[in-house]
Amino acid sequence: MASVRTNKETGRLFFDFWYKGLRCREFTKLTDTAENQRKMEKMLKHIEAEITLGSFEYSKYFPNSKMLQKFESTKTDCASAGLEPSENDAPLFKEFAEEWLFENVVRWKRSYTANIRGILDNYLVKTFGEKKVSCITKGEILKFRSSLAKVTNGKRLSPDRINHIITPLRMILNDAADRHHFTTPFLGIKQLTVADSQVDPFPLKEVWQVINNVPKHFMDYYIVRFFSGMRTSEIDGLKWTYVDFDRREILIRETLVRGLIESTKTVGSARAIAMSGPVCEALKRQYRKTGAKSEYVFCTAKGTPFNYSNVTSRIWYPTLKKLKLKPRRPYQTRHTAATLWLASGENPEWIAKQMGHTSTKMLFTIYSRFVPNMTRMDGTAFESLISADAFLLREAL
Repeated sequence: MASVRTNKETGRLFFDFWYKGLRCREFTKLTDTAENQRKMEKMLKHIEAEITLGSFEYSKYFPNSKMLQKFESTKTDCASAGLEPSENDAPLFKEFAEEWLFENVVRWKRSYTANIRGILDNYLVKTFGEKKVSCITKGEILKFRSSLAKVTNGKRLSPDRINHIITPLRMILNDAADRHHFTTPFLGIKQLTVADSQVDPFPLKEVWQVINNVPKHFMDYYIVRFFSGMRTSEIDGLKWTYVDFDRREILIRETLVRGLIESTKTVGSARAIAMSGPVCEALKRQYRKTGAKSEYVFCTAKGTPFNYSNVTSRIWYPTLKKLKLKPRRPYQTRHTAATLWLASGENPEWIAKQMGHTSTKMLFTIYSRFVPNMTRMDGTAFESLISADAFLLREAL
């Protein structure tokens, strides 16, 4: 809504209104008095009336305004995009994007909001910020996407990462098109094809090799990782309040993402994981180490949760290199748990619950080639499988 406002620093009055999708602030030398307020409000009513009738000439009221250049630039952009003047009455991308972010942040996790903020600042606003949302073309979007695929500083963004950058652009422009009555430029633009996630679990022999060769104070951490199917964010954010030794269950209720405690990835991810023997014993040993000094199960000497990047670069990859094992992402510990459960003959429905899947469909889609048979349903087969090799755990414990 248009208004007459006061500059807090100078005490001078200024106009604050919207025209052709741009927020306009035109400052005056008038001091904040009742009479000056009335004069400017009267003038503002004339401006609003002319804008409504389509007869407003910005240069007539503000001949020396810097906004004139912006309007001329926008007019040129839209003309090159083949748009009619009636289609030009929409905000700049950077302004609409901020409004869109503000409206949606209430329903997002803090970590997701931070991710979207980074994409806006590092990619989208830099490219489209000064263009009106209605003037962005399909060709410009495709050109931008292609630029993301180029090698920069020896690195190339993956198709999956490019899709994650393009997705908020799609959401913003689709929303803008709906609100400002223009056709979204995303019609016919499909996401890039992404290769299926590589499932590369560790054989049980290699699992014990890793456990036996990480630094001693990380052994229990990796026992729990390999034999519980927990995600990195789940185990790094695990608190003692969610470890139930009486029921031999780990309750997944929170995650640690970018140093922030969040709710679980999905509603189905909130679950109770049955502790196998090695996991239960590992957690009991860990409790003796950290139970009295931190709310987190696995933590630093200061009681703070592990830093994922630090543990990965200083513990995980050096251990694999030392053992001459193929480099794999730490997430493969989750895949390893699933395939070991399947290999031991556990019931797929029980496994799906342990993993936080809402059905067995994903289980069969991802791990189909690791399914030998399905007979048991209570975790005892898995217990027998890993217990048979438990003697491999070094005596240092």
